[in-house]
Amino acid sequence: MNRVWRRVLPVLLGLVVTGPALASTLNQNVSWTIDRAGTTAKYRVVAYGDSIYAGYNGSTTSAAKYSAPTVDAEYLSALWNADIESVRRTKSGAVASDVYANKIVAERSYMQATNTRVVTFEMCGNDGLQARTAFKDQTGTCNYGVMDTALANCKTNVAKAMDYINANAYAGVKLKVISNVYYPGYAADNVQSSCKDATTGATVNLRDKFLPYLAKMNYWMCEYARLKGFKCADNFAEYMGADYDSNGDGLVDADGLRYQSGETELNYVTRLTSTLKSTLRDANTKMLSASSSYDYIQSDDVHPTYNGGTVTAGLFGGTTGTGAARYISFTSGKNPIWNQLGHERMGWRISTYNPATP
Repeated sequence: MNRVWRRVLPVLLGLVVTGPALASTLNQNVSWTIDRAGTTAKYRVVAYGDSIYAGYNGSTTSAAKYSAPTVDAEYLSALWNADIESVRRTKSGAVASDVYANKIVAERSYMQATNTRVVTFEMCGNDGLQARTAFKDQTGTCNYGVMDTALANCKTNVAKAMDYINANAYAGVKLKVISNVYYPGYAADNVQSSCKDATTGATVNLRDKFLPYLAKMNYWMCEYARLKGFKCADNFAEYMGADYDSNGDGLVDADGLRYQSGETELNYVTRLTSTLKSTLRDANTKMLSASSSYDYIQSDDVHPTYNGGTVTAGLFGGTTGTGAARYISFTSGKNPIWNQLGHERMGWRISTYNPATP
């Protein structure tokens, strides 16, 4: 066996093992610079996270070139008239504690570079996905503890991550952003469990059971952001709500779902799980109007759709590259496809917090 396969085969074998107890992980690191003509200054956006920021596309060897942080870099390049290096330090399949320990802490040097101006991170999606899988596999009496644990781990590691970034990022960083979690599989989860509730003796609707847990995760991402000097990019609202007022309450649905600064957890969870639940839509059919929609989720029903091709990331290493921006000017702060693909929408939402100058 040659030396390349001696290195690669154990990883390939590891990727076969999946599930909540032995979920596979895969480093997918990319550094891509938006090269703006006629500029000399170069600033850095550093993004930590799991498969979402990685731009995972089902491949163990490639990832989307323009995942959300690199989309934001393109907006920054135009806003600051500068080259912007998008550094993505990510691990597909990683739970929040793994992102915190092995990306944010272990790879802190990337956000300590003196040209760093934006630090962003996302986590907790895999905590939720693994808890969902474990719960779906249950028979007999339902045990909700797997979801309680996922929520607790999410809250703990989000807070730790923000504290660590605040203490360790370069002092000249202008913006720190957390991206919260949308609900992949919202339509598919509208089925009954195989287990039965201990009190009622009946099966439970999976979506009705999972949604409050996800809402609490997202609440604390945004609330900790408010308390710790971060901004919160509310992807749940952007993905799950229509871009028009479907229920006649005077608010565009996405705006109605968005976290409101300083609100209580109870108020937020009640809005999402009761008051405005009728406005939630699966992100495979993101409604722009009553008659037009786009698909924000890939065929795996988990990861965001994207534009702009792929780069090497995964088993055979990462990519460090440079290229011209796809778009060099933005009408009202939006590129022409800002609302047509999942990563474009997420990157645009991050960009709404970009400071005017570096």
